[in-house]
Amino acid sequence: MTRVLVVDDEPQIVRTLRINLTARGYEVAIAADGREALRVAAAVRPDVVVLDLGLPDIDGSTVIEGLRGWTAVPIIVLSARAESGDKVAALDAGADDYVTKPFGMDELLARLRAAVRRASAAVPGGEEAVVETDAFTVDLAAKKVLRDGAEVHLTPTEWGVLELLVRNKGKLVAQKQLLQEVWGPAYASETHYLRVYLAQLRRKLEPQPSRPRHLLTEAGMGYRFEP
Repeated sequence: MTRVLVVDDEPQIVRTLRINLTARGYEVAIAADGREALRVAAAVRPDVVVLDLGLPDIDGSTVIEGLRGWTAVPIIVLSARAESGDKVAALDAGADDYVTKPFGMDELLARLRAAVRRASAAVPGGEEAVVETDAFTVDLAAKKVLRDGAEVHLTPTEWGVLELLVRNKGKLVAQKQLLQEVWGPAYASETHYLRVYLAQLRRKLEPQPSRPRHLLTEAGMGYRFEP
């Protein structure tokens, strides 16, 4: 059974979607705000997300970014915002489709079916929202790192490096790839940046920074995260 996560704070919209989706054999989970959406998504692992942008706590685009930190689940934005700038921002954040309210149920269901088909044709991967080591825990959805139960403050650049490594756990990530994705194409040869930031991450996260167990260097090639 296909599992749909509906994220919307309008009870009438939620009720309409729940009735129509359930009648067509979908399993439906509900979240009324962005933070709840991230928690529910990590818990139930939906096959597709239908997401309103105008949520009461955090903007829907922030929810998309949180989801994209760990999952490739199809995201269909369902929003009253009709400006092209809002659509572009949502799609750039990682949404797969955009439907403007008021909407036709038949059209929405067709887009949902298409999104699920595209996703099922992709090669499945082991997606994890929370990655744990014996020293620290990385929450990719919430963009947080915990060590000994306390949150570790990371700069945006430190987080960018760590996130890329964790999302490719066990795999070698080349120096050039790290530099291009975190700093941009103009920094592809600035390998000293990586030495500095990996040293900072190890000091913050590794029990013995001089003998790292999780943030490893492959000399002359790149870096590897081992849980």
